[in-house]
Amino acid sequence: MGQKDIVEKMLEDYPDVFADIINVLIFHGEPVVKEDELHQTKTRSQYKADDSELHEQERDNLKLWISGSRIVLFGLENQTAIDHDMSLRVIGYDGASYREQLLESPGNKRYQVVTLVLYFGDQPWRSQKSLQDRISRVEGIMGSDYKIQVFEIAFLTDEQVQMFRSDFGIIADYFVKRRRGEVYEGSRKPIRHVDAMLKFMAVFAKDQRFLKIKLDEKEEVNMCVILDRVEERGRQEGIRMGREEERARTDKILDQVEERGRQEGIRIGREEERARTDKILDQVEERGRQEGIRIGREEERARTLRLIGILLQQGRADDIERVCADEQYCKKLLNQYGLQ
Repeated sequence: MGQKDIVEKMLEDYPDVFADIINVLIFHGEPVVKEDELHQTKTRSQYKADDSELHEQERDNLKLWISGSRIVLFGLENQTAIDHDMSLRVIGYDGASYREQLLESPGNKRYQVVTLVLYFGDQPWRSQKSLQDRISRVEGIMGSDYKIQVFEIAFLTDEQVQMFRSDFGIIADYFVKRRRGEVYEGSRKPIRHVDAMLKFMAVFAKDQRFLKIKLDEKEEVNMCVILDRVEERGRQEGIRMGREEERARTDKILDQVEERGRQEGIRIGREEERARTDKILDQVEERGRQEGIRIGREEERARTLRLIGILLQQGRADDIERVCADEQYCKKLLNQYGLQ
């Protein structure tokens, strides 16, 4: 069973709603059927198919109306889409109910079984409403006919909608306005079955926010109140989402700024490290240069001392004095003696 069927059945199962539907659609708004005259009865029946096994069929809503000597078994069948075999289905439902009268109360008074098909579609019911129109017929053979009563809720007149006294009037008003393409603004008519109505709106308005609104059990609730709460909840949800989006946008900007800062820091750090490294290399180079100068001087001094030693051995005192005074003459002798 679909979610829409469950919601519809839940609403229609209330005696005041059930009686209201019968009174408006059958008795043209006259309060003939009283809710305390309706009696719950089983909605399931059994039948044997070609496989010789028992099968069950379930009606949407079924109540027995007993008012003095008047007895009628009323059934409600909900349709959100056109069913071309609806007449056959209704025959099956009604036939099962008549059959139960035979089995459960043989010889007793028989009573009517009346089924109302409530069609909630936005397009007119352009399908057969009788058995003879649905089946193929042989010329010259007259068969029994069976007509069904289809009530197109979205095509009710404003006068018919105003006849409803129960919460079903709100439902009818909603479907009529939706079919006309009008904005549904709700009404200030008090809602008796609030939970069922909220579930109905959640399904048919396709908005789960109807199930999330909080209502004070003591306050009088109408569709205007409900729509205001839904709108306020939507506004608060929008504010929350807006804040989250703005926070996400800000976080993204901060992340980008932080990343730019990080990259800039990396660049600066690398430059500073490069400068420090260059400075260290310059210092190392300078120490090496000074060390090289020192070593070169020491080597030059050692060669000069060796040259002086040779000159002393040769008794050349004048050349020793000149070597110490004349760098070019010193280099010449160093080269001459192979001391370079």
